[in-house]
Amino acid sequence: MFHGNRWAAAFVNMTGAAPEALACLKALVPPVRAIPGALFGYSVSRRLGKLLLESADIAGFSGASINYAIRFITLLVEKNQFRHIDSIMVKIEELFDRHNGVLAVIAESASEPDSAFKEELERQIKDISGAAKVTVKTRLVPELLGGYRLRFGGFYVDASLKGQAERMKADLAAALEIGVITS
Repeated sequence: MFHGNRWAAAFVNMTGAAPEALACLKALVPPVRAIPGALFGYSVSRRLGKLLLESADIAGFSGASINYAIRFITLLVEKNQFRHIDSIMVKIEELFDRHNGVLAVIAESASEPDSAFKEELERQIKDISGAAKVTVKTRLVPELLGGYRLRFGGFYVDASLKGQAERMKADLAAALEIGVITS
């Protein structure tokens, strides 16, 4: 059974949530992903580790962070878990953000929000949540018609026209059911 949260927590705990460790990992994953065929097993992971170390030296990476990133990747390969790297990376970034007091917000809207809206949104969420930093990633969702939806932490805020229309429809259906409105 795959446990992405455990793999992510292991990397974050091993590196002490050092930002350079995450940068090293992000730099090393694409070349490994580009290798054709299945990557798994002890001997493959050892050869891969040597190649990654050489690549890191050429790219100018050094220190404990690159060693942590290489060891993490080779362990994933050895245990045949590298195929899950995308979901592990998402969880690692979430843990790094949480450790560093960063709150990631996904804002969905029908059209691209202007910078003043994003800045005000970041400020308000930062004030409410007490986060050290707020990052807003926007996503265009034309079917929202207008307004926006926010996702952050375990919260979901729907202030879209589509959401309002769906709530009105549900309210009207409920009113018809209990007989407040007759057809």
